[in-house]
Amino acid sequence: MTFHAIGLMSGTSLDGLDICFAKFQKENAIWKFDILQAETLPYSILWEEKLKDSIHITSEDLLALNSEYGYYLGEKVSQFIAKHSLQEIDLIASHGHTVFHQPKLRFTLQIGDGRAIKILNNIPVVYDFRSQDVLMGGNGAPLVPIGDDLLFSEFDACLNIGGFSNISTRAEGKRIAFDICPVNIVQNKYAEDLQKKFDEDGNFARNGKVNEMILKSLNALPFYKENHPKSLGIEWVNQNIIPLLENETPENILATFTEHAADQIAKIFNYYQFKNVLFTGGGTYNSYLIERIKNKSSTETIIPEPKLIDYKEALIFAFMGVLRMNNEINVLCSATGSTANHSSGLIV
Repeated sequence: MTFHAIGLMSGTSLDGLDICFAKFQKENAIWKFDILQAETLPYSILWEEKLKDSIHITSEDLLALNSEYGYYLGEKVSQFIAKHSLQEIDLIASHGHTVFHQPKLRFTLQIGDGRAIKILNNIPVVYDFRSQDVLMGGNGAPLVPIGDDLLFSEFDACLNIGGFSNISTRAEGKRIAFDICPVNIVQNKYAEDLQKKFDEDGNFARNGKVNEMILKSLNALPFYKENHPKSLGIEWVNQNIIPLLENETPENILATFTEHAADQIAKIFNYYQFKNVLFTGGGTYNSYLIERIKNKSSTETIIPEPKLIDYKEALIFAFMGVLRMNNEINVLCSATGSTANHSSGLIV
């Protein structure tokens, strides 16, 4: 059984649209993958502002943006297909861009209407992967554990460091996963105060000074004492993190918050006594953050080739689309907290 799929991923850190074209093969109940083409398309300043402001606009403007962003995704996919002369494509799977995520109120919203992608490309599209899980009482996140379970089972755990860091592992005979803490969503905000889009190699943090009082307050936030499953959204960051960081220089905030992220990630590594962990996501390139995590834990850090660091999430959404088209389970309730495993995503 062989499938060719395109996965689209736009993370909360707004570093661009990830597009991944991959081949998936199932032999003797074992899935294998091969990333054939992949690229990140940086957002224009206009699109970055539109997506950043989407949490604050009127409902009418948000509905308009949902359609507009759907056509944007459709155009980018069309250009990607033409650029790489792709012929054999079974489906496009789109995560969309998260605007709201409040599972306790039973809603989550990822904009980018999949019907617009279908109209422009005439290829089956799977989208809106999170809503069904939230309606079933789950967090709607994290979703990538199904891919970790079926594609990356040789590692004790998989860590993604993006806007938020999340972990996925097998414990007590089942796959569990949860958000650990915010990372790039906070770091990028304060790097921008220093005229940079992100803290390259963690150099600002490396040269800043940790504010021990702020660090203590960050590490004491109630979320970190909650049991999994659990997930984070930008609303939580704005309410709980940003107010603690006032009255400090950007360099010192970056030093303090990097230390906080390393504390929280290492705490999880040590609790589960992982032998090795696969690191992916943009935060993997933050060499200072990686140093600080290594300093706090003896877990072996597995850093793969850049293609996997950059495109693992887009790869797994493509895989989730394949599973959905075959009506196979693509969301694990042990990871999200919903009432049952299920096959999620709207198909057009």
